[in-house]
Amino acid sequence: MVSTIAPTPPYKALIFDCDGTLADTLPVHYQTWSAALKAVGADLSKDWYYAYCGTSAEEMLEILKATFGYEFDSTAVITGRQPHYRALTHTIKEVQAVADIVRHYHGKVPMAVASGGERAVLEATLGAIQLHHYFDAIVSIDDVEKGKPEPDIFLLAAERLNVAPHDCIVYEDTDTGLEAARRAGMRSIDVRTVVQSKSSLK
Repeated sequence: MVSTIAPTPPYKALIFDCDGTLADTLPVHYQTWSAALKAVGADLSKDWYYAYCGTSAEEMLEILKATFGYEFDSTAVITGRQPHYRALTHTIKEVQAVADIVRHYHGKVPMAVASGGERAVLEATLGAIQLHHYFDAIVSIDDVEKGKPEPDIFLLAAERLNVAPHDCIVYEDTDTGLEAARRAGMRSIDVRTVVQSKSSLK
């Protein structure tokens, strides 16, 4: 298989971010966050969301509150948006170039998903694009104390794969995620070289 984002040896495991990397979910995430925040009197612009979508949900909402002076229960907003998201999962498509990597290397090296999203949303996304069964481990923000750009999510994924961090290659689509991989001591591949969905939607 010839691909501009194929992993280059040496490596012993592949770790994939989900949103914007495996799945083209950003438009759906924006719709669901916007709806959940509107219910508590907060506005969310597309440009602002796309600038901060690489952070964890909790951190993103705290930044939103600090920036615009909003006051709301972040946990309630996070929980409240999940039904909106599940209702739209049927519209989510895989990012084919990255999904092709997953299918090609399945059974050849251990693979994990390491996402800053909540587990309920992550599971719904992987189910929608039918890639769930390809992975040996799935790590979400619910499994760690700190989200990206801290390395915790990637380090836990490597631990669950029983592979040293320096032997892993990470697939990511945000600067925040790439920084998390760097802090974890992992090589990374920026899938934005082949995925242009973000820029085309701004």
